[in-house]
Amino acid sequence: MKKSLLLIIASFVILTACSPSGKFSKEEAQKIGVSWKLVTNFTEVDGAFKAKFTLKNGGDVVLNDKNWTLFFSMSPRPIQANKTPEPAKVEHINGDWYKMVPEKDFKLNAGDSITVNYTGTSGVIKETDAPLGLYFVFYDDEGKEKDIVQVANYTIEPFLTKEQILRGKGDLEPIQTAALRYTQNLVMSAIDSNQLQKIIPAPVKITNSAGTFTLNNKTALYYEAGLEGEAKYLSEKLKTVTGKEFQAKSGLPTMVAANSIILKSGKVQVNGISREAYTLGINGNGITITGSDAAGVFYGVQSLLGLVPLEAFQKPAASINFGFTQIEDAPRFYFRGMHLDVARNFQTKESVKRIIDLLATYKINHILFYTAEDEGWRVEIDGLPELTKVGAQRQHTTSMNTSVLHPSYGSGPVANEEGKFGAGYYTKSDFVEILKYAKERHVNVIPELNFPGHARAAIKSMEARYERLMKEGKETEANEYRLIDPDDKSVYISAQGYKDNVVSVARESTYHFFEKVVDEMAKMYKEAGLTMDTFHTGGDEVADGVWEKSPMAAKLLKENPEIKGAKNLQSYFFRRLVPRLAKRNLKIHGWEEVALTKTADGKYLANPEFIGKQVVPYIWNNVFDVDLGNRLANAGYPVILCNVTNFYFDMAYNNDPKEPGLYWGGFVNTWDNWAFAPFDMFKTTYTTALGKPMAEEFVGKEKLKPEARKNIYGLEAELWSETIKGRDMMEYSILPKLFGFAESAWSAQRSWETIEDKVARDKSIAAGWNIFANSIASKEIPRLSYLNGGYNYRLPLPGAIVENGMLKANVDLPGLAIRYTTDGSEPTVQSALYSNPVKVSGTVKLKSFDKAGKSSRTSIVEGK
Repeated sequence: MKKSLLLIIASFVILTACSPSGKFSKEEAQKIGVSWKLVTNFTEVDGAFKAKFTLKNGGDVVLNDKNWTLFFSMSPRPIQANKTPEPAKVEHINGDWYKMVPEKDFKLNAGDSITVNYTGTSGVIKETDAPLGLYFVFYDDEGKEKDIVQVANYTIEPFLTKEQILRGKGDLEPIQTAALRYTQNLVMSAIDSNQLQKIIPAPVKITNSAGTFTLNNKTALYYEAGLEGEAKYLSEKLKTVTGKEFQAKSGLPTMVAANSIILKSGKVQVNGISREAYTLGINGNGITITGSDAAGVFYGVQSLLGLVPLEAFQKPAASINFGFTQIEDAPRFYFRGMHLDVARNFQTKESVKRIIDLLATYKINHILFYTAEDEGWRVEIDGLPELTKVGAQRQHTTSMNTSVLHPSYGSGPVANEEGKFGAGYYTKSDFVEILKYAKERHVNVIPELNFPGHARAAIKSMEARYERLMKEGKETEANEYRLIDPDDKSVYISAQGYKDNVVSVARESTYHFFEKVVDEMAKMYKEAGLTMDTFHTGGDEVADGVWEKSPMAAKLLKENPEIKGAKNLQSYFFRRLVPRLAKRNLKIHGWEEVALTKTADGKYLANPEFIGKQVVPYIWNNVFDVDLGNRLANAGYPVILCNVTNFYFDMAYNNDPKEPGLYWGGFVNTWDNWAFAPFDMFKTTYTTALGKPMAEEFVGKEKLKPEARKNIYGLEAELWSETIKGRDMMEYSILPKLFGFAESAWSAQRSWETIEDKVARDKSIAAGWNIFANSIASKEIPRLSYLNGGYNYRLPLPGAIVENGMLKANVDLPGLAIRYTTDGSEPTVQSALYSNPVKVSGTVKLKSFDKAGKSSRTSIVEGK
């Protein structure tokens, strides 16, 4: 009896010590391991997925049905209710923030494991889709948050089966294998060096002749007044390939100067274009670059640097030989841009400057700097300190209603945690420095404030400001920049899963806030010696249901019956914004929705209201509304084409689970960036996001009218940063795709763009791509290892098969080397070089290598 009582008492003491409601130990809680597995995308409901968490308790903490919740970020998808009982359930909170909560009678003792299954909508096929930033919140006996413990032992199980790699039964994309790559690569072939494209992007006209000019330590550099910056830039770049200082001399020589480089301006027109045009001549006397303007001279300098042999980048040489060349060149489109999202995941000032350098090298002249989103505000604004105090970092919060940004994209529960990318912003001086840096490289920075949706960081920041000032008794000041109707009960969910990311368009303070941000940014431009002449207003993805239960919106609609309902309030917002920006002499850019009206059945129509008012819509949607860009251009809008099927750098290269990126718009590789016909997009839009041929989608759709070609103002590549964590991942996503985009944006119309017969056109495209692929592989890609200290870029995996005991291998960018091993080790630059079929046995590992020694990931095939 006494012995039994002692055992009961001992057991009670042990249980109390092991429970978080007793003597909780964070060290023990950190021993709880978590694994996650995508089970299948082939579920009873087409387009859904099934996944599971496994929790293994390696510590002494007992988890019960009240003392814990597991929080995490995951690529946003609706979660379905469990059809059969599970020990815990996964719930969507907001955006990409989720939680797992225990069901009644849940228990996980020390040493035990438990599995929790759940289902959701839309297939999951990437490791970058998996839950990230996992952390436990533990509660005391009263249900109050007691401790937060980040999961230290987390495993993502590999995606191996068809049911894990394809998005469901309707996914027609082939699964990436070494054999598939080998078959696809058979259309590619190596070409002689004299057939390679000498400069990327290709000039309009290049004429080579016999003879060589040698640049050496006696070569003089002269520049015309007004071209000091271009001369300085060239001098610095030449130093990196020669090791020699080139002292730039102001003024042009009075007579022909031998062994010289001359930068000057003059009348230049190529293909009817004079803006940014240049000529580059290399002969026995030296090098002359003549630009129609300073930008033209700068692009002539880039072409000259493009002619520098790769060997000079690898090992600086005292002298460099240039063949005699005459180049005439001008851009096809004036607007050549790249959108860079630093709001969702932050990038440092130094990383942004590296991208600006890269854009300048390949003649891209605009960067749409996306510094405000639901998940972050990244620029200091005078007078609104909460924008960076609250909006520039993320952390755990007990409720969506607090003035805090909750975790996103794996940023975890701790604000400003080292090694995470949820926190950070640019001070005013940082922003001015970026503007100046871009100006020196002829890159125009376009700022963006995305309203009325995508505004959660601004909303939460201004709520924090409101609360602070109300406590100080300053009600009028508190409301000055408030962005919400506090009594709005509207129910909606945005494309990225947000339930609270839209501002009130019915309150004057919303417009006042927008004007405040615009004016403060204009001051920073002025400080940088610039005039801010363009502003991007966002305007995309405002969810259905917004403003429908807002008392302030209801009052506005009652007073203005001509608006005709909440669905038209976005157009109302833009209508009120346009004159405010026009008063500031700003060209107004925005996503496609700013130029659209929506019918009762959800169809988008061109809105004639803003034609002729310097409103420029950016068109990304060519898969769900295939002729939208054509319709808006035909209606009279100047448009910038950002087609998701061709120019979204954040789309993954293919469906390899280890290949990072998104895929809602399909897969995008360098070929897609290169193969684009801007005046007939149907010719180069091949498949839907799921790989279904698009040809039938174009029947009866509106084509671009010849007279509307002038309305294709330019092209822009997009890098959204949901999956982008840090500099290396950013550069990997951009490179080498940027080469294909630069060719489409700068170079003259390719011959295949006007071929109507599909068979003949595809043959011409294949021939042109083979030259381009060889050209970037042989020189342009390895050059990236040396430009600006070296970039992180992607190389394609080799294709390979073993047939009758013989290894056959190839790569989709001829000019890269293939090296292989048969002993299980990873290939290196010292490994066997593949050149012809070779007898092998066992497991063969292969990698592609460029001339800089950088390699791809490993491709594996099995020999007999």
